[in-house]
Amino acid sequence: MMDDLQELDEEALSLDDELELDDEGVEGLEAAPDGTLYEHRRVVADKGQTLLRVDKFLMEHLRDTSRARIQRAAEAGCIHVNDRPVKSNYRVKPFDVVTLMLDHPRFETEITAEDIPLTIVYEDDDLLVVDKAAGMVVHPGVGNYTGTLVNALAWHLREDPKYNPNDPNVGLVHRIDKDTSGLLVVAKTPEAKTHLCHQFFVKSTRRLYNALVWGGFDAEEGRIEGNIGRDPRDRQRMTVFPPDSEVGKPAVTHWRVLEAFGPVTWVECRLETGRTHQIRAHMKHIGHPLFSDERYGGCEILRGQPTAKYKQFVQNAFALCPRQALHARTLGFRHPRTGEEMDFESPLPADLTELTNKWRAYARTLI
Repeated sequence: MMDDLQELDEEALSLDDELELDDEGVEGLEAAPDGTLYEHRRVVADKGQTLLRVDKFLMEHLRDTSRARIQRAAEAGCIHVNDRPVKSNYRVKPFDVVTLMLDHPRFETEITAEDIPLTIVYEDDDLLVVDKAAGMVVHPGVGNYTGTLVNALAWHLREDPKYNPNDPNVGLVHRIDKDTSGLLVVAKTPEAKTHLCHQFFVKSTRRLYNALVWGGFDAEEGRIEGNIGRDPRDRQRMTVFPPDSEVGKPAVTHWRVLEAFGPVTWVECRLETGRTHQIRAHMKHIGHPLFSDERYGGCEILRGQPTAKYKQFVQNAFALCPRQALHARTLGFRHPRTGEEMDFESPLPADLTELTNKWRAYARTLI
């Protein structure tokens, strides 16, 4: 129950971090064997609080969390008021203490600065744009508390008196997956983060991704709409639910064919929303998993000739790019202080360049 409490959203990070659900992997909401539950987040109602259902109250403090998710947490006994579990129809009153309780202690640590190389494509007093390499985790989490982009940023900005890596009001504005390469924007001031987060929230940013996917397309472009939520059969993976359902978060991806290589296709994806694994889950949903994407089935030979020579060719292609073939190529936004429209483009990394060249050469043999 409630596997979807923990969701690393690629959309803008929360402006209100009072009760943001943990980045640690929540395996379930049952109590520990000894019945112990641990406090992960706390919100205290102020003296002017009017009577309000606790699920609605928490919605005001959890911008990126659905009401259905909060209600399921309450059903699991994880929403407490004044140290007692409550149902979602409990009415919060002044000075009530509302807490999220889980079956494991919260991992508490400070972000430490680490001298890790970064590719900075732009920087000024308000923000910087990073071109992240594939393989780098963006934010500390279970199993990856060091060596992340956040640790590297703490080192890069260690002499900036305005930047505190442990302050949620500055830093990353959005995220991309560990094995996705490409562009990210980082806010150096609270004002910049508030302004940039708002742009992501209202979908005024401009983001294009390149991906190599399995299969050919009958059309040159298309639109995928479907809610993204945790796969109930595999919580390490996201899946797509009907747009009119209350499961998951609404998501829209626009795709366009750039080049057809026979068994695979080089596409451009434009995000209208930015959910966890959105492109990976959406493309799998329409029958075109990303090439070399192990989690979503792209590491199998899904198209092409059943010959030993072809199978070896594909295995060699997997070896060239042992990660999902996905690159965050462009990023555009309005500068939070000057109002200037800014657009950045990341060159295709070496592994994807070699991969697409290999498939392009193969496609020529099919003519």
